[in-house]
Amino acid sequence: MDHSDSAHQRRGALLAALACTLLGASFTANSVLNDFPHAGGQAIRYGLASLLLFPLVGRRGLAPLRTLGWRGWGWLAGLAGVGMVGFNLAVLAAERTSEPAVPGVFVGCAPVVVAVLVPALDGRRPARAVLCGALLVAAGAFTVQGWGRADLPGIAWSAAALGGEVVFALAALPVLRTVGPVLLSAAASAVGAVEALVLAVLMDGRGGGWLQMPDAGEGAALLWQTLVFTVIGFVCWYRGMQRIGPERATLFSALIPVAAAITAPAVGAGCYGPAQAAGSLLVCTGVAVGSGALGTRLRGRRGERVVASGAPWAPGVAADAPAPARRGTADGAGPRGG
Repeated sequence: MDHSDSAHQRRGALLAALACTLLGASFTANSVLNDFPHAGGQAIRYGLASLLLFPLVGRRGLAPLRTLGWRGWGWLAGLAGVGMVGFNLAVLAAERTSEPAVPGVFVGCAPVVVAVLVPALDGRRPARAVLCGALLVAAGAFTVQGWGRADLPGIAWSAAALGGEVVFALAALPVLRTVGPVLLSAAASAVGAVEALVLAVLMDGRGGGWLQMPDAGEGAALLWQTLVFTVIGFVCWYRGMQRIGPERATLFSALIPVAAAITAPAVGAGCYGPAQAAGSLLVCTGVAVGSGALGTRLRGRRGERVVASGAPWAPGVAADAPAPARRGTADGAGPRGG
């Protein structure tokens, strides 16, 4: 692997880490939205995010969306419905009967699921370094959050949240290569806003109960989720996944509980003590092992998918296949949006 490929993947790792750190801080913001209509709040969040993202798609505009076909739009609808709206509703439902640590622990297992599922779908064995790293980050997520009070519905909704996290990573793959990170984030947000709006009307009635004026704290939390996590975080996540692939990118999702634990004291929702510090160390070790930072070179082999410079990972593409010819994408900032 030459220097440019190494730098390409380092940028991908940093982008994935930033996205997951922003999501962890967004979990803290959720604590002030408990009394705000959940589905209605998501409709506002995703609707505003799409309005901010569409002007940033670049010189090709919306043209790549017309090439998706019914299958591509189906993946996009699943990404928005299950990986975005469904994930958030599952977490909120789990927290109604169980402590917040329970869905957090389940979501922290997403790297293990992805590390096994992606190779299985490709007909290959899991990469040993990635699988070991995934187990370490899952253990670290458990250590950070512990295991709180839980009942059967809470466990079931937490498992659903885990499924949503996995779908968020994998359902984007068939369309990411075609539309690019910015247009994917914009389109998924727009579809998610429509789906959340339908759910809001069905769940909270047609009399306007699904929408209310937020107070100052709720407004600040919605703006954070819209501007920081959805607009910036989504684009960073999908840019990172382009560069390092879903198996390694999902390792960084274990930073979500770490960031939540660090930021929770700011709103009086928790403390950061020895257990959180030990769990954070486990997470960082797991990320380092899985990403190859601890002596395992990120090189293309038949057993491991590695994203080549300018050639994002995609299912069914051999690791040693030649990179496709570079062309501008919907992001409009160089071959892959730079």
